[in-house]
Amino acid sequence: DFFDDDFFHDFFAPHHRHEQPLPHKRESSPQIVGSGSGVIINEQGYIITNNHVINESQDIEVTLHDNRTYKAAIVGTDPATDLALIQIKEDNLPTIPLVNSDEVKVGEWVLAVGNPFNLNSTVTAGIVSAKGRNINILKDESAIESFIQTDAAINPGNSGGALVNLNGGLVGINTAIASPTGSYAGYGFAVPSNIVNKVVEDLLNYGVVQRGFLGIIIRGVDGNLAKQEKLDITEGVFVDSLLKNSAASDAGIKVGDVILEIQGVPVKTAPELQEIIARHRPGDKVSLLIDRKGKKRKIDVILKNKQGDNKLLKEDNKGILNILGVELETIDKQTAKKLNIDCGVRIKKLYDGKLKRHTSVKEDFIITKAGGKKATSADELIELLNKHKGGIMLEGVYEDYPGTYYYAFGL
Repeated sequence: DFFDDDFFHDFFAPHHRHEQPLPHKRESSPQIVGSGSGVIINEQGYIITNNHVINESQDIEVTLHDNRTYKAAIVGTDPATDLALIQIKEDNLPTIPLVNSDEVKVGEWVLAVGNPFNLNSTVTAGIVSAKGRNINILKDESAIESFIQTDAAINPGNSGGALVNLNGGLVGINTAIASPTGSYAGYGFAVPSNIVNKVVEDLLNYGVVQRGFLGIIIRGVDGNLAKQEKLDITEGVFVDSLLKNSAASDAGIKVGDVILEIQGVPVKTAPELQEIIARHRPGDKVSLLIDRKGKKRKIDVILKNKQGDNKLLKEDNKGILNILGVELETIDKQTAKKLNIDCGVRIKKLYDGKLKRHTSVKEDFIITKAGGKKATSADELIELLNKHKGGIMLEGVYEDYPGTYYYAFGL
């Protein structure tokens, strides 16, 4: 299942999972139908929802409040925040404004809107019971969890739905519940609107989320850590270690520093720090206030990307990879010789996208030809796919299975 912990659950409607067949079996899996919620954020039909709602879907149908139905296309996904952007072919749609989630206060009344148990357009009320919650529910290696916690009643089917304030502004996207049964038991968790806004902007402008990294391993300061590290403070974010070639180390951050503020905003916990950094892109400068052995100082850091430089991910390359839902790597000469092929490009990772939704291709498939042309390198294959229009056939092999395999899909 998407989540391993029985106490925390996503809101996807009750469903079953089936192991996909190995490449050589060729049989198809049974069709599964699930439901979730979404929020219209743009008059041109852009809708935000949870990634786990549309992940692995073969077909997405959107039903509006007035019962109009549409087929939807995936614009982009971000597993790290469990968000996805989809679009329907319609305009002049009513939209909801995103508000500054930093201004949401604990104790403030909020409304949850969604389709629990397929009960369309259900509204429940509650309060914000906490902010900056990390519940370790997202399994992505770059997962960002700084949830708004609410006691508004939400259940399976609410995933991707709106959490709004009493002025009708979107403060979050409902994503998970804490429950021993899988149904409402008092607490739900929503992705803050400030993170939602950043993810949507990146998916629309770049085709992929541009995420800046400090390059540090952190822990929230508490009484025990303060005693262990002989700190004079009991709040903040402790720098436990620095990654090689990190933005933080380049700026002069040291192990043992305690981060107190980012861009003038106090950070008392690790999730709060992650949330603020998640709103920035590689190359952005952020100002940190740190405590170093009792003395405060300001340090400016230029954020880097995951690869360790300050550049934005290329729109063209990452856009097509996001559409396909893959990470690619060129195979080495030894692997090519072993498989008796001239060259090839391996599917290193497979995410939700055209390939997963429309073919039975598996991870570690080695593409030898695309549209009849040799796949000599990942960059050349990406360039070929970017220029191609219409249907295309991928030809290739698996290291562990005999024979040649073919997968066709439309671009």
